Amino acid sequence: MAVATAVGEGEAEMIDSTRRRGGSRPATAGPDDAWLVEVAEGASRDAGGVPVELLGDYLSLLADAATHGRQAKRGELDAVGLLGRRAAEQGISAGRVVQLYLSAARRLWQDLPMVVRSRDNKAVRAAASAVLQVIDEAVATLADGYAVARRDLVRREETLRRELVDDLLRGDSDLGTLVERAEPFGLDLARVHQVALAAPSRRLPDADAAISALEAVIFDRLGDRDVLVATKDGLLVVLAPADAAAAGRPPSALDPSNEIGRLMHRELNRLRRGRPWRVAVGRPHPGLYGIARSYEEAREALAMAGRLHTDTPVINAHDLLIYRVLLRDQPAIVDLVQAVLSPLTHSRFGASPLLDTLNAYFATGGVATESAKRLHVAVRTVTYRLDRVKTLTGYDPADPAHRFTLQAAVLGAKMLNWPQEPLPNPA
Repeated sequence: MAVATAVGEGEAEMIDSTRRRGGSRPATAGPDDAWLVEVAEGASRDAGGVPVELLGDYLSLLADAATHGRQAKRGELDAVGLLGRRAAEQGISAGRVVQLYLSAARRLWQDLPMVVRSRDNKAVRAAASAVLQVIDEAVATLADGYAVARRDLVRREETLRRELVDDLLRGDSDLGTLVERAEPFGLDLARVHQVALAAPSRRLPDADAAISALEAVIFDRLGDRDVLVATKDGLLVVLAPADAAAAGRPPSALDPSNEIGRLMHRELNRLRRGRPWRVAVGRPHPGLYGIARSYEEAREALAMAGRLHTDTPVINAHDLLIYRVLLRDQPAIVDLVQAVLSPLTHSRFGASPLLDTLNAYFATGGVATESAKRLHVAVRTVTYRLDRVKTLTGYDPADPAHRFTLQAAVLGAKMLNWPQEPLPNPA
């Protein structure tokens, strides 16, 4: 979506000075130059209705070149470049603007023999050479002006988009102002949205390439309404719509909103840089403050995945709710780990092997054989370690009454990175 910017006062005055001389006619066309008006109008039709005013003095330059051999001056070419800028700012495609200029040149050349009749072959060749040189210089200058304007528009749009994303994710901006700023980007802040964050394995040197790749695939899947792709704090941010019925519901394999993380991860892994990527998806929430809430959930999920040393590439905030609950009372979870698991440090090989065994045992539903496969050890090793846990802590992993306490303590130890790091002071 292009965000229009105003032409500078000097540029507008320069272009308007050419327009005032002829209105919708070629700028220097006089009463005897009605044929130039017809050429301009025909070229406009050929180009799909591109405004005649974007030709400026171009046809008069071609006519002077054909009849007198006069080449365009620098100031006249600069005016053509400014017309290229104006075309970009009006949202007209570069192809249609170039088509306007080439069609005008073709039509003018076809009408020249009717206007200049006393020409021999040598004179015609000289006129053709002069006209072609004007066409070459004018179209090149037009394209340069168009490209400069497009770069300015893209930079301005990127700045506005980044500022909008920052305010949306912060969640404390004025709602009325945000609604007005979001409208050019196609955002309906009353809808249900979710935020997904993608973190590269190292600093991303070319964020533009990653943004372009994500925009292409996400726009193709979801459309360009209610979708924003930007960067923030070294992360790629995707704001996307979610089914209103999905708000407040757990994600499922059939829920389209749950696909955004896998879609992002699959596309980003095709890039040469940034791999391996980790993607975190916040839950869908309605309204402006729902966007900020989903963003915070995604950030917490990324941080939590780092603490847990998980190798899961796509993390859903819904799956980590239990960890959020545990972390809300850190002194209590520190006390739990200290009271339940600290005796494991008295084991011959330390607490880590026993914690790994407990984690695998709980992850496999209490099946020793599956735990052994995950740990790449013998089943007897698993059962021996579980017995050691029971002996040292007094909690039996196989006893349902003890299992919840042990599992909560193991989760807390993973979040606190214990025993690799000492436990914080519970106070």
